[in-house]
Amino acid sequence: MTDPSAVADVRSPLSDGEWHRLHPLTPVLRGGLFLVVVIGIVIANLRDRVIGWLIPGFSDFEQYEGDPVDYVVSNNLIVVAGLVILAVLALLLGWFYVSWRFHTFRITGDDVEVRTGILFRTHRRAPLDRVQGVNLTRPMIARLLGAAKLEVVGAGLDANVKLEYLSTPNAEAVRADILRLASGRQLAQAQAAHESGALPRTRAAAAAVTAGLTGLIDGAEQPVEEPASVVHIPPGRLIASHLLSGATIGLLVLITIVIVGAVVGTPWVLFTIVPTIIGFGAYWFRSITRSLRYSIAPTSSGVRITFGLFTTITETLPPGRVHAFEIRQPVMWRGFGWWSIRVNRLSGRSATDTQSQQFAEVLPVGTQADVERVLRLFLPGISPEQWQELVTNGLLGPAAGDPYTTTPRRARWLRPLSWRRNGFLLTPDALLLRHGVFWRSLVILPLARLQSVRISQGPVDRALRVANLTGHTVLGQVSGTLGIVDRDDAYAVWQQVAKDAVAAAAGDRSHRWDAEVEVGADAAAAGVAGVAGAAGVAGADAVDSGAGA
Repeated sequence: MTDPSAVADVRSPLSDGEWHRLHPLTPVLRGGLFLVVVIGIVIANLRDRVIGWLIPGFSDFEQYEGDPVDYVVSNNLIVVAGLVILAVLALLLGWFYVSWRFHTFRITGDDVEVRTGILFRTHRRAPLDRVQGVNLTRPMIARLLGAAKLEVVGAGLDANVKLEYLSTPNAEAVRADILRLASGRQLAQAQAAHESGALPRTRAAAAAVTAGLTGLIDGAEQPVEEPASVVHIPPGRLIASHLLSGATIGLLVLITIVIVGAVVGTPWVLFTIVPTIIGFGAYWFRSITRSLRYSIAPTSSGVRITFGLFTTITETLPPGRVHAFEIRQPVMWRGFGWWSIRVNRLSGRSATDTQSQQFAEVLPVGTQADVERVLRLFLPGISPEQWQELVTNGLLGPAAGDPYTTTPRRARWLRPLSWRRNGFLLTPDALLLRHGVFWRSLVILPLARLQSVRISQGPVDRALRVANLTGHTVLGQVSGTLGIVDRDDAYAVWQQVAKDAVAAAAGDRSHRWDAEVEVGADAAAAGVAGVAGAAGVAGADAVDSGAGA
């Protein structure tokens, strides 16, 4: 018998554990439009040969001067040409229909599964207890048709499962169900619950097609309710932050070198500036449009981040899925007081993927107050005193009474400018790494999700009795390495982190944030004290030291 409380958790009939098909326009959105464009290019460039292939026996067309349409009309071939066009359209529509019929998915209490392929079948499965996030992407064409695609982010390279495409309301509801399941809250066995009000399969398919056609006619997507963002980034600040970046410095240095080379050597090298400027312009335009419409807000399922002007991407990061934070400030931002935040998390992509770099930015540019708002979404336990300490010594420091362990005096010549900021601090919850004098950076490594910690030395390090300290997390844009610290201090924190990380991982419940509430309630009713689950990612029980450390 179905649990009534569980039935209330079901938001979408697509999450009932049965196999369902995607949006009827999925084949067109996945490749049909591209195919139509390619066919148009081929016909435009090879129209003589194409007509010769389609209408054999009309070799005199090569001697015909004029438009192919005029040739068809003048030779009374309208019916033949129409039949050929209808046959091609029928083949395309048949292929689209069959590919749509064979592309199905289902959401159970344990997995998200997708089956694709006509001749070569593929079956992918994403365990819900390993879900690292759910991304909702709305490309410009799909937005006009009221569709969106979901990407369930798994805990491994190329482990993501994609649902391309769903109607926008269905995509929002399915995403909420997936996140609810990932949290540990069980959905209903919705098949029985929906039997009384469910449509037969034939009528359900017809309703799906009708909804797709309605979206095609109506155009713009239905408005989606989104939580209010805790940060607002003015477009002017966003554009200025991209222009005042390291890429701009590199461009100016390159232009200077080219101009000097033209004056001293051959003037024609000036022409090499033009493609360079065009390339940088395209890079800036792409980067800026991807960051526009940025918003970040807390939800019951995690932190929700939206960005993108033409292609809008909305991702939800559940609690406990972020493994490292880095707060950065380039030197050209210092006068404006701007900072950015990027994170390490499992994204199902390689660290060099451009989309992986985009997803790493949880705050493209913001003030110190914006940094605090965003950081509190991911680390809500930070007290006002701890935050003040982060700002005073971590971001802006060092100040008087600096608690960080920095580069010893004997090795300061290896860090002549940044030795004051080059240091680490171990707190009860995290390992903090501070470095950089021109490009300030503060790395926060939560102990509950630290994979391992390493100390290493080279020959110069051994002579100076210093070492390099590295906190390992999942691969990403944030580096957990700090160099040139005292060897004995590094060894002491290496030992302490090994103990604290294991304890923090054992007590972490953030990966199944709703399961503990439900299990705790059941245990209280039975008069039994219990806890729910184990850590979502293996803690720092694997601790290694570098050679010679």
